[in-house]
Amino acid sequence: MLLRYLNNIKVGKELLQASEPKLKGNPQMKETFENVFGLPGNMVTVAGTIEATSGLLFLLSFGNKKITRIATVLTFGVLSVAAYKHYEAGHGKAGAQHALDLMKLAGLSTLDTISLPNCKK
Repeated sequence: MLLRYLNNIKVGKELLQASEPKLKGNPQMKETFENVFGLPGNMVTVAGTIEATSGLLFLLSFGNKKITRIATVLTFGVLSVAAYKHYEAGHGKAGAQHALDLMKLAGLSTLDTISLPNCKK
């Protein structure tokens, strides 16, 4: 459980850092969304809000498996689109690596919340 929470702190911190320029209305971010990814400019705020929400949920998830699971669903939702758009824009795996790494960590955290009925602790 302690390792899961430390993992959640790392993922939450990374998501909050990634959401900061999106929520501040960085003009370069808006230009990237429109010109490189082919998304409307208002999606910058939406993506930033979802990232910030999931980051906060990860930070608040100590001892609560449901919050971890909700945060993971939000993270997978926003970061799978980010990774896909990076691939589609021609950035390859290097461009999508940060999103893929955070998805892996979020997935590991959620796997730790699953308890099998026949396993003894």
